[in-house]
Amino acid sequence: MHGRFVWHELMTSDVKGAIAFYTEVIGWKTEPFAQGQGPEPYMMWVGSQGSLGGVMPLSEQAKNMGVPPHWVAHVEVNDVDATVAKVRDKGGNIHVPPTNIPTVGRFSVIVDPQGAALSVFKPKGSMEPHDVSKPGEFTWNELYTTDSKAAFPFYSQLFGWEQISEMDMGPAGKYLIFGQGSKQYGGMMTKTPDMPMPPSWIYYVHVDDIEATMKRATSKGAKPLFGPMEIPDKTLVAQLMDPQGAIFALHGPGKTRPPAA
Repeated sequence: MHGRFVWHELMTSDVKGAIAFYTEVIGWKTEPFAQGQGPEPYMMWVGSQGSLGGVMPLSEQAKNMGVPPHWVAHVEVNDVDATVAKVRDKGGNIHVPPTNIPTVGRFSVIVDPQGAALSVFKPKGSMEPHDVSKPGEFTWNELYTTDSKAAFPFYSQLFGWEQISEMDMGPAGKYLIFGQGSKQYGGMMTKTPDMPMPPSWIYYVHVDDIEATMKRATSKGAKPLFGPMEIPDKTLVAQLMDPQGAIFALHGPGKTRPPAA
């Protein structure tokens, strides 16, 4: 389906270290992609509903450019080349031109006009949607940008995303929730002055006990960045940096929190 998030990929400086971290912290298993090419197999993250992403080494070119380890999402599109043409027409840039992955599909890494990167992807076969309410699934995709009012129309015209709602967060500004139909995909907001990172996407993994998950993560070398914080639906969110330097986020209940009075 055009506009749906279908794959989340970790680009890291230490594949073995990252696998050890996330399998312990999130509970994912890993599985080599049987048809992969190269000296090392492409490793997929596997949850209770099957594969949901992958992990691969950060390229030497990226390292030389100062790009840190990071997560990137792949958004399904009907036509990668046509989408890339729209990106250029609307002021975006292309980091990786349209490229075929044998037996898998075609992709391109795009950069929006504010500087945040995302991958567009047309798979060769169908990719069945997962129930993102289950532990271990990516449940939310969040954009921090320099201008959310400009960013949303860009993505809306590319992917057909719709504004589902908007929340006023006071001094932090407006938080726009986007999706398709009744399906929420994530949110976007303009960065506040205390957010020094460049425009970027952050991806949330659903867990069944956020505080216990954070405890495991920090014991394995992760750095807490934000939270746990309660959001309007009474669940909790938190953001962390993994031991290699990639930012990821958690969403879910906090079983160890005392009940509200």
